[in-house]
Formats: sequence, structure tokens, C-alpha cells
Amino acid sequence: MGIFSNIFKKKVVLPPVDLSVLKTDIHSHFVPAIDDGSQSMLETIDLLQEMIGFGYKKVITTPHIMSDFYKNTPEIILDGLEKIRQAIKEKDLDIEIEAAAEYYLDDFFEEKIKTGELLTFGDNYVLFELPFISEPPMLNNAIFEMQTAGYKPVLAHPERYSFWYNDFDKYQNMVDRGVLLQLNINSLSGDYPPATKKMGEKLVAEGMISFLGSDCHNMNHVNMMHSAVKSQAIHDLLGSGKLLNNSL
Repeated sequence: MGIFSNIFKKKVVLPPVDLSVLKTDIHSHFVPAIDDGSQSMLETIDLLQEMIGFGYKKVITTPHIMSDFYKNTPEIILDGLEKIRQAIKEKDLDIEIEAAAEYYLDDFFEEKIKTGELLTFGDNYVLFELPFISEPPMLNNAIFEMQTAGYKPVLAHPERYSFWYNDFDKYQNMVDRGVLLQLNINSLSGDYPPATKKMGEKLVAEGMISFLGSDCHNMNHVNMMHSAVKSQAIHDLLGSGKLLNNSL
């Protein structure tokens, strides 16, 4: 009987969480045609309407800055921001937008720290990402330099760095060093490899996540978000009181 009861046991389906409690999304790619996110203003407006539907009142969009691929500058990003703001005004959308950047940790990132040209959000937060292949040798030094310069480092989607999966102490080391961790909502949707979801759930369970981000690039990501907001881990995270999104 026990075997059959397990077979026919109903899976609990949770309702979608209300993301309006976050107020602000801190990671997206909505500036048209400057990275792998939105490719037109029409697409950007459609994506912003979806964000409104999720309950967000503000988005901080964060285009990629990568020295050898997406050679964006603060001027390029802020010019794109103003065009989006004008389009929002014309469409009468009820949402605010600001801009920062998602910095790729490469050899030129440390130079940007020293020149003080980093785009930040909130309380001098800097969003940065790592390569997906291996931990960069300059990671610890870059963190030190950011903090010495008065920046507060925020590591984007740590649950996606598979080179740390077998050494959880690496995540704890980041937190101990004052690095804030930003989880991607869609990592909990089931659309990424199972190990990504598992690590995301573990980081939530350990109380190590400070920011939740959509990392929304396109409508495919919006569709994934509709699944992710029903996950147990998202429910747990929003109920934890640990997230800083609504302070922005």
C-alpha cells in the first residue's frame, strides 16, 4: 500500500508569490540593442509591462559590460536609460527605471574600479558576474579593491557557478568577506540544469541570499518567471525578511 500511496500522492502546487513585496528588481537587460537582452524599444516596453504585471514598481536595469564583447560605457547605458524613460512617459507606464551595470570580472574590471567609473545602484552596490568556466584568479583582489574604494560588491547568480558546486565553503567565504549574493528567480523555475536549482535552493535554505533578481532578457525569461514564482524556495525567500530589494 505504501508504494501505491507514493505513486498516487498529489504534488502540492503553490500559488505564485506576490513580487510586489520586493518593490524593485535589481538585475535585467532592458536597454535596447546594447547586449544580449532587449533588441528594440518595443520589446523593452513589452518587458516592462510584464514586470508591472508581476508587481514591480521599479527596475534597475543592468546591461553587460565586458571588455572584449559588450564594450558598453556609462555614457552608452545612461543615454539608453533616458530613451527608455521617455518611452515610459509616452506609454504612461506605472514603473520607475534606473540603470547600473552587470560587470564581467575580467582583466579590465580592476582598472574600472581604480578610475571610479563604475555604475552603482542603491547604497553604492556594484553588480558583478564571474566566468562560467572557472573561478578567476583575481576574484579576491577585485573584491578587496571594490570594498577599499567604498563599493559594496553584489555577486550575480552565484547558483550558476558550477565550479563551486563541490565546495560550498566558497559561497560562505564570499558572504564572510562581505559580498552580497543575488539569486536569479529563474534558477528556481526548473528550466536550468537540476544542479542549478538545487544550489539555489541550498543558498536560500542557508539564508545567504540578499537580493533576488529577474535577470530578464526576453519573453522566454518572463515565461520562466511565471513558473519560478510558484516554487517553494521563492516562497521561503520572500518570507525570510532577508532580502534588500525593497530598500532601494
